[in-house]
Amino acid sequence: MKLYFAPGACSIGIHYLLEEIGQAFERQKVDIRSGQHLEPWYVAINPKCKVPTLQRPDGSFLTEFPVIARYLAEQAPSAGLMPSDQEAVLRASELTEFLVSTIHMQGFSRTFRPEKFATDESGYEATRARGREIISNGLLVVEKQIQKNAIPTFADGALFYVLFWACERLKLGVPSACAARWRELKSDPSAHRVFAAEGISL
Repeated sequence: MKLYFAPGACSIGIHYLLEEIGQAFERQKVDIRSGQHLEPWYVAINPKCKVPTLQRPDGSFLTEFPVIARYLAEQAPSAGLMPSDQEAVLRASELTEFLVSTIHMQGFSRTFRPEKFATDESGYEATRARGREIISNGLLVVEKQIQKNAIPTFADGALFYVLFWACERLKLGVPSACAARWRELKSDPSAHRVFAAEGISL
């Protein structure tokens, strides 16, 4: 397998899952700041022009974080990231979708890229504030789900990058169970390998 990633982007969550499942994989950095994700070679791989992209052993490509996360868990059942019962699979999928589609795409996108939501700079700060509000409210929902079920699942990939952004990048105060989960995740040997490979110092 081969992971196309941008250091510190949401692809770091898939990077973490790849380390967790213990299967061999290659890494290919995509420099988003220089526009590499828009270059013809990458557009041919992923026409959506974003990361992560995963190349499977048969040469085909997978895109979209929730799909890749579940695929990896299915490929390595011994890693224990794919729940054994259907209800738990649904709950892990539900959590992954919420982390990606709401907290990331609605919250962090407004915080990191206010120009995508506001027509001029005068509205940027209000947009960022709304983004932080979405993140904070979203993490309260996540907190309840973490408290109900602490068993590792493929949702940990999305938890990894969302909590990395919240706790390390924005230095937000997060609910206690979220803070405890981040301490566990970032101390994992898999996380250490990911941070080293992506050049990230905490």
